Amino acid sequence: MDLRDLQTALNARGWKPPLATDGEWGTKTETAINALLVEAGSAGFTAWPPARKELAAKQAVLKLNGIDAGKIDGLSGPQTQYALEVWDARRRGDASVETWRDSAPAAKGVAAGAWPRQSDVPSFYGAVGTRQVTIPLPYPMALAWHTSQTITRISLHEKVAPSAARALDRVLAHYGMAKIQDLGLDLFGGSLNVRKMRGGSSYSMHAWGIAIDFDPERNQLKWGRDRARLARPDAEAFWKIWEAEGWVSLGRAANYDWMHVQAARL
Repeated sequence: MDLRDLQTALNARGWKPPLATDGEWGTKTETAINALLVEAGSAGFTAWPPARKELAAKQAVLKLNGIDAGKIDGLSGPQTQYALEVWDARRRGDASVETWRDSAPAAKGVAAGAWPRQSDVPSFYGAVGTRQVTIPLPYPMALAWHTSQTITRISLHEKVAPSAARALDRVLAHYGMAKIQDLGLDLFGGSLNVRKMRGGSSYSMHAWGIAIDFDPERNQLKWGRDRARLARPDAEAFWKIWEAEGWVSLGRAANYDWMHVQAARL
């Protein structure tokens, strides 16, 4: 979605007089975008630079078209990037971007651990978004898509929070801060987020607060072990720490989504 597409979408919503669909940022386009952001309930956007306003307007258009882009904040996180892929795929008539995980082959041999299988997650953890607690992080993290924002606590389901705290303590003890930064384990990609799976129709494990993502930019959803940073040998100890707590790496089990670890068996 470029600025021409955004101008076209604003015109389709009845903006008068219609904007020139020239891809140029001008006063008329900014006025229309400001109005859209007010309608979408976005806060604090008046001080944002044009590029951030433009992305926030795209997030609002995605939302109006029934595509979950996450918070309308003008920041390009994994959910926004995925939502833009969905928007582009729908224009091409390609449904596979939204459904490929529904038909992906099941991972084999991932059955050990104290956590339920994904099919039993609702009965074990309850309703999505409920029974959440926050845990302090043993080392500072930054939002992966807005690295100037430091994270000191994350939200997780009460049943998994103690286990996650133990794992993160062990990660710090094993690697130290310099190696944590090299691996990208200080780049927080999300925990609790009530949404559907990217590329699937079922709720994500994040919807229960039983999954954590690390460094999404270098471990993108469809990347395999040939590209993902956390697939390299120096990340082996990281995964073994989580596996000792019964958590599952989708990367190690199914060779995609190497950013992700979850307290649910496959």
